[in-house]
Amino acid sequence: MYKNLVIVESPTKAKTVSKMLGSDYKVVASIGHIRDLPKSKMGIDIDNNFEPEYINVRGKASKIKELKELYKNSKNVYLATDPDREGEAISWHIAYLLGLDVNEKNRIEFHEITKKSIKESIKNSRKIDMNLVNSQQARRVLDRLVGYKLSPILWKKIKSGLSAGRVQSATLKIICERQEEIDNFVPEEFWKIEGIHNVQNIEFKSLYYGEYKNKKVVKIDIKTEKEALEVVEKTDKDNFIVEDVKKVKKERKPQSPFTTSTLQQEAGRKLGFSSSMTMSIAQQLYEGINVGKEGSVGLISYMRTDSTRISSEIVAEAIEYITENYGKNYATRGNEYNLKKKNSQDAHEGVRPSSIFRSPEKIKSYLTANQYKLYKLIWERTVASQMKAESYESTQIVLNSNNCVYKLNGRYTLFDGFSKIYTSSDIKDEPLPKLEVKDVINAEKIEKSQHFTKPVANFTEASLVKKLEENGIGRPSTYASIINSLTSRFYILIENKKIIPTELGKNVNKFLVSNFETIINEKFTMEMEEKLDEIAENKKDWKKVISDFYAVFETFLKKSDGDSEDYKIKDEVLDEKCPQCGKNLVVKKAKFGKFIGCSGFPDCNYIKKEVKDTGVKCPKCGGRIIEKISKKRKVFYGCENYPECDYAIWDKPIADKNCEKCGKFLVEVKNRFKHALKCSDENCDFEIDLKKKK
Repeated sequence: MYKNLVIVESPTKAKTVSKMLGSDYKVVASIGHIRDLPKSKMGIDIDNNFEPEYINVRGKASKIKELKELYKNSKNVYLATDPDREGEAISWHIAYLLGLDVNEKNRIEFHEITKKSIKESIKNSRKIDMNLVNSQQARRVLDRLVGYKLSPILWKKIKSGLSAGRVQSATLKIICERQEEIDNFVPEEFWKIEGIHNVQNIEFKSLYYGEYKNKKVVKIDIKTEKEALEVVEKTDKDNFIVEDVKKVKKERKPQSPFTTSTLQQEAGRKLGFSSSMTMSIAQQLYEGINVGKEGSVGLISYMRTDSTRISSEIVAEAIEYITENYGKNYATRGNEYNLKKKNSQDAHEGVRPSSIFRSPEKIKSYLTANQYKLYKLIWERTVASQMKAESYESTQIVLNSNNCVYKLNGRYTLFDGFSKIYTSSDIKDEPLPKLEVKDVINAEKIEKSQHFTKPVANFTEASLVKKLEENGIGRPSTYASIINSLTSRFYILIENKKIIPTELGKNVNKFLVSNFETIINEKFTMEMEEKLDEIAENKKDWKKVISDFYAVFETFLKKSDGDSEDYKIKDEVLDEKCPQCGKNLVVKKAKFGKFIGCSGFPDCNYIKKEVKDTGVKCPKCGGRIIEKISKKRKVFYGCENYPECDYAIWDKPIADKNCEKCGKFLVEVKNRFKHALKCSDENCDFEIDLKKKK
């Protein structure tokens, strides 16, 4: 007989909590969901007011039996799943299987795994919050309805095996719109003219701004080389007169502690982590790491949060640490961060260390390299949030040379403040000489340089997460899974951190925008998130929200069936005949990869046994470069992911040699004039003459 039974989700969390509660408590893990919608069917009874048809998760029978046995032999039971809507729903399902009364106070929640917070949560146990449960149920049912109803239409209109999600589709639309903006961008030429100066042993540049007209400075954009030459010729490099010197003292305040979203963004920018990697490592830090004498300790607070505030205890620890290590002049009396967005789940604190005194260096030897990097990022951001602002002097100097106006800007730090330990950008001091109005300086030379306007950049995971949060699409805790879903469905590729829609993704988006634009647009998706929040706050009935959504959705489903436009992805036709029937062979895509088969399928089921793999990875998408036959029966080499990736070359890639200059793969050039290995990068001149070697 156990006095107290505590049920959590994961074995790691169970181990950490068990150590802190002692022998009076039996702590066991449910290992995630134990009851869910079925995978084999939709599991939503539409005619019965959208009632979910939950079943026990396959493979969890022994776990359910174990929980029931432990419950029978326990005096008290505490449901200690994660402190969010998902965790509340898991507790509700466990309560159902154990036959618990939802009105009993057996739900406990803690936002960090420390002895103090766990003990306090047991003292303040509460009922299961059915509003939170219903909000999670509503999201689950909405997503299941969209997935099960949309997927068969995608199979019919585009390709079998495709699927679409409610929030994923809205995200795909944003990505495709950005790519379309980039593709349609027309670059415009412009020229920069800079003065290169060296005054008082300080080197600096001034940038041409415009000219004086009617005693006023008018900005002039230089569009052509001719215009640039005219300015260069007009500028007297030996006679730059200082017209104005403006010095302004400014402050840069520290940023707030992390939310889920800002943690993903900053870990992406600073550490190069994907959203899923960030959340996975954060989960490890939250659930507990063995740090020597202390044993297993939860190192950070719960990582799924929209809040930026932190507890008064952590603020006090931070101020004490700052004072002892950096001095009183760096510490504040406590900066407060209470920003709450319209649709935020602000029941938690921001993501912060469970103790400021557990510095990254103290526990470095117990962490993996990536755990250390993320913990250090969280710790530094939290400590910096309680430090004084950085103060600096910003200087702008205006120069006049023969009526040509040049400007230069400088920056000088007066007090480094929080940037002593944390800064989110590469801001550096830009020293300028001490100049006064009417001083005359010269330029060593005047340089002109040609430039072209650039399109907006492709999304990175960090910038996409920021965009989703700004537009209220999805929850920060779901961003990693949204990106993973789009990647696994091959709707997007991530190349050099850039998110690029594939041809398949573009076609799926084109169909969805043509037929379901109202449902996948940003405004509708954001409003649905707000309704889910209102369910959690007991302001809306969850089944009414679903019913209203389905009425609109069903109308679009019926209309989409009559869409006659062709959205199908065409097979790549090869100039190679089928040995069985004589029709052209085509490159086909299947669930587990690509293969070459007969275009006459299903009448002819010939499949070419093997694609000739060069052993070299595509530099654009990472797929295999394979041998192909052109329509003129010439051998060339292209990416297996065509048409999503259009990389192709005529020269044969070499798998076992890399360029000695840049490290890229080599290609073999062989014709009657030349036989050589050269770099596959056209901008690299590395080459090995094989004729000479012979």
